[in-house]
Amino acid sequence: MHKTSAWPLALIYAALIVFASLFPFEGWREQGVSPWVFLTARMPPPYWTWFDVNLNLAGYAPLGFLLALALLRTHWPRAAVPAAALAGALLSLSMEFLQIYLPRRVPSNMDLGLNAAGALLGALVAALLERLGAISHWSRFRERWFVPQARGALVLLALWPWALLFPAALPLGLGQVWERLEAALADVLEGTPFSAWLPAVDLALEPLSPGGELLAVALGLLIPCLLGFCIMRHMGRRMLLALSALAVGVAATALSALLSYGPAHAWEWLTPATAIGLGVGLAAALGLATLPRRGCAAVLLLVLMLHLNLLNQAPTNAYFAQTLQAWEQGRFIRFYGLGQWLGWLWPYAALLYVLLRVSRRDVQS
Repeated sequence: MHKTSAWPLALIYAALIVFASLFPFEGWREQGVSPWVFLTARMPPPYWTWFDVNLNLAGYAPLGFLLALALLRTHWPRAAVPAAALAGALLSLSMEFLQIYLPRRVPSNMDLGLNAAGALLGALVAALLERLGAISHWSRFRERWFVPQARGALVLLALWPWALLFPAALPLGLGQVWERLEAALADVLEGTPFSAWLPAVDLALEPLSPGGELLAVALGLLIPCLLGFCIMRHMGRRMLLALSALAVGVAATALSALLSYGPAHAWEWLTPATAIGLGVGLAAALGLATLPRRGCAAVLLLVLMLHLNLLNQAPTNAYFAQTLQAWEQGRFIRFYGLGQWLGWLWPYAALLYVLLRVSRRDVQS
């Protein structure tokens, strides 16, 4: 029997919750009060909004769902709901406890209750789906559509739309991290002998031309398609996956623009170069649908390397920097942790996955 993808997804989601709850990880201080003081504070707290209520409730629901699903798939049906709900509550309690030491965070017993309720709700949904037979139906669907060793690719494909929600300088342009990484490393090493080891910063980086943007968008769409092809055999199903990737990518990018710039600007990213790039990427994916799985993995390796090199040779623009600042300091600060690392690291995780897959001897066509 294949291994469930719910365990790695649950662990990744828990790590993202920790990041979102403790970001920006600076300014730790002792306040001179008990870190448990929030437990006896009056409820509701003086300052709260329905946005915070819904976010705290919904933020832990996927964690409870994934944990319960993992336990159900590993033959712990009776413990699934209580264990998942308890794990979510304990994680939330730990985060609220640590937030007392952060100046930009305010622990709240209301947040704790909503988070615990969200985890319980998600676990109950997983149990209900199991009772209705939806989990068994997914197992049969997975066996028909994917090869047995598909867990890693399925996890990456499930995370791809969420990675796209974090604002990107270019549509589908995940992994553009070198400019910020270089600046952060320079700040850390400033005043030390190691600062001379850093490569010279090229202040004359040229923005991508329309042709470069077209190519980057096409490659950004081709990557998840080829990743899916690596675990699928049937050509018709591969074509359906390519069409689905296009729809999901467009929807996620539009939602990201809506959250970042407002409903009136949700489609401004869809420039002629971007639209043509999406068409080229889809055509390339459909043309490569006949390749054997090992061939798809080899092509994916080349596409990932070209895409990352292309993106990281171009600078980000001032409007994009302002958008990131709004996410970091505004009401999206909790979303920031959930999307930032996914948007940055997703293509590198995919690169590592495909390297391991190409090196395996048991990959058959």
